[in-house]
Amino acid sequence: MDERDFLAAFNQPWLVERDAGEPFPQSKRPAAVLICLNPTDDGLKVIFTRRATHLKHHAGQISFPGGKAENDDMGIVHTAYREAQEEIGIAPEHLSLIGQLPPYRTISGFAVTPIVAKHKLGVNVPDDLIIDKNEVGEVFEVPLAYLMNKKNYFVHHIHRGELHFPVYYVYHENHVIWGATAGMMAHLRDHILFHT
Repeated sequence: MDERDFLAAFNQPWLVERDAGEPFPQSKRPAAVLICLNPTDDGLKVIFTRRATHLKHHAGQISFPGGKAENDDMGIVHTAYREAQEEIGIAPEHLSLIGQLPPYRTISGFAVTPIVAKHKLGVNVPDDLIIDKNEVGEVFEVPLAYLMNKKNYFVHHIHRGELHFPVYYVYHENHVIWGATAGMMAHLRDHILFHT
């Protein structure tokens, strides 16, 4: 899948629902993450971070740059851009906004809006990034084509009381992407595949 095909599919109406609908409708605290598409000689790649191991919440887990919305943020896109600049040094002026996914409501109470943007120049990951070691333990990238392939996803269904919801896993090289991060990518994947 090339960039033109991806953009054509992305800009179609969002019709694909997540497997379990909205298992956490009460989750409303606004947050945003950046799904950054990085153009490379080998095609588009998606930038991920591994959270620092000393953090209180989700230590060592794979995530997108992002976090909760602050009062000073000028909208949810600004939240994602600000967090990406703070965590891995991607300047907002180097990003070209593609759009956003519907909010992904998490068990921890957040309504996370994934913001999709392309790095205008392309960046050498991780060498060209300014990484905040207090928050981020590692930065790496995964080919977008790999993430758009259903065969690369595994699903474990969780049952908690009356709640039933899927937890997605993606294994790539020595990384395990799972939970909300993999769930957001699965939602994007389903949307793109539905329209291609």
